[in-house]
Amino acid sequence: MLISLRSDHKEHLQLLTTQPLQVVVDFCKLALDFLQNGPNLKRYTTAAQKLEVDVDVVQNCVFGLINLLILSCKHKLSEADFRDSVLTLGFSQEHQAVLSKFYESKQNDIHRINHICINEPHYEDLKWRFEVQVSSRSLLQQVTPLIAMELVLKTQSDNGTEKESILLQTDPNNLLHIANELEHALSESRSRHSRKIQRALTH
Repeated sequence: MLISLRSDHKEHLQLLTTQPLQVVVDFCKLALDFLQNGPNLKRYTTAAQKLEVDVDVVQNCVFGLINLLILSCKHKLSEADFRDSVLTLGFSQEHQAVLSKFYESKQNDIHRINHICINEPHYEDLKWRFEVQVSSRSLLQQVTPLIAMELVLKTQSDNGTEKESILLQTDPNNLLHIANELEHALSESRSRHSRKIQRALTH
């Protein structure tokens, strides 16, 4: 069988179809580095300067290679089917040989990643109350506002749902900082970069 790629996925790989063989080899190394260590903007910038393209183009091309690898592993493509799929994308025979070798050498790692079950705790409930420390032995006129919280997390396991309560206490300034960091993380999860990674792992 041949895999069918979305139009944007094909566009991301178009850069490589017109490049010399060594560039394809280098992008396979970038994709491998991503799988092992995550994105490396410095290396993407260097590659973009050499190819005289935007950094986003290089980054999308790396994502495209990884997505191609994940999809091929997901559908358990044979070596012949992978080769034919790559050729239909516009790659030359020489390019295909490099990509096929990359696929053959890394498909076991991709299968292992796809079967990893990430069983992290999830938010269940949050209770809080406002407290004020009005004095201490050393400071009789001190007024210190505090927020006490009980965070409940749940984890799914083979034995059912397990819940854990975590008691926290902080001052308003620190709580505001935490809230800002969480807002930033939420915004980052909605970015184009994060959505591309999510699509690569779920398609």
